[in-house]
Amino acid sequence: MKDKLNDMADRLRGMRYQQASGDGKMWRFATPALIILLLLVLVGIYWSAEPDLFDIEDAAAEHAPVTESRLTTGSYTTSAIITAMETLLDKRGGYLSNDIMPPSIWLDNIPNWEFGVLVQMRDMSRSLRNDFSRSQSQSVEDDDLIVSEPKFHFDNDSWFLPASENVYQEGIDALYGYLERLQNPNNPDAQFYARADNLRSWLGQIETRLGSMSQRLSASVGQVRLNTDLAGDAEAVQSTKTSSQLEVKTPWTEIDDVFYEARGAAWALIHLLRAVEIDFEPILQKKNALISLRQIIRELEATQETVWSPMILNGSGFGLFANHSLVMASYISRANAAVIDLRSLLARG
Repeated sequence: MKDKLNDMADRLRGMRYQQASGDGKMWRFATPALIILLLLVLVGIYWSAEPDLFDIEDAAAEHAPVTESRLTTGSYTTSAIITAMETLLDKRGGYLSNDIMPPSIWLDNIPNWEFGVLVQMRDMSRSLRNDFSRSQSQSVEDDDLIVSEPKFHFDNDSWFLPASENVYQEGIDALYGYLERLQNPNNPDAQFYARADNLRSWLGQIETRLGSMSQRLSASVGQVRLNTDLAGDAEAVQSTKTSSQLEVKTPWTEIDDVFYEARGAAWALIHLLRAVEIDFEPILQKKNALISLRQIIRELEATQETVWSPMILNGSGFGLFANHSLVMASYISRANAAVIDLRSLLARG
């Protein structure tokens, strides 16, 4: 009997030893995995910081070939595009929209911010190619701008063959070529025409972008809107009939995406408008429109205030919790109204 009890005690001790040994092995594997996961989370937080605003005059001076006196009309706008695109590629973590590895693949705020910036750079590069660099519709397009404009319209999330950032860098290099010729007094081929009609054309694109953005932000709480698609023209028609009332609501999983896309677009527009303020200063002063432009910049600067909340809140309009999308929509809408007023001033003789 005593021998049986001893055998049972030995077996229990063996089982406990095996269990303890198994637990030790599990922790030996789990601890490095937890450490790696923690490091990835910390890197993701570090990469999620948005770049600060940069100084337009410093950026233009840095790109001047010799001295600041060589800065010509259009130097500030072109330098703003170059610096904004370089910031997109060289910020913390680099360009994240096309990354497929952790922690980038878990992040969505900064990729949406990048897309907002990219859309504004695409619009400006198109205007630079089609309007600002040409004296009239029959003028020949600039060779470097023919290269840069389609490069910036390349797919924003291509990971390989070719990678998006490589294509965008080719567009930046082409813009450097245009800027170098623009600042060369012995080469009149590259031009930048600071005219009121050119500026109005680009501002028209901003108007539509900001209008759409404001509507998308406001849809965070859900709205029933009257259909005004054919308003203002009694004989207007559309391809398919739609309801007289439309229910619009942003899915809750996309609310922060829209918010950060708007934030990135506003960041880009601040720099472009600051550059335009310098390059188009004589025109803006003649039209008495300089203050109107500065008001747009001021409204957009308010969108760059620090977000102290760890997440984008989506409270109701007058509810207990904040709604960050509606706050952003307020600034965007006021900026859009100021753009409409500015275009009206530029249209006057």
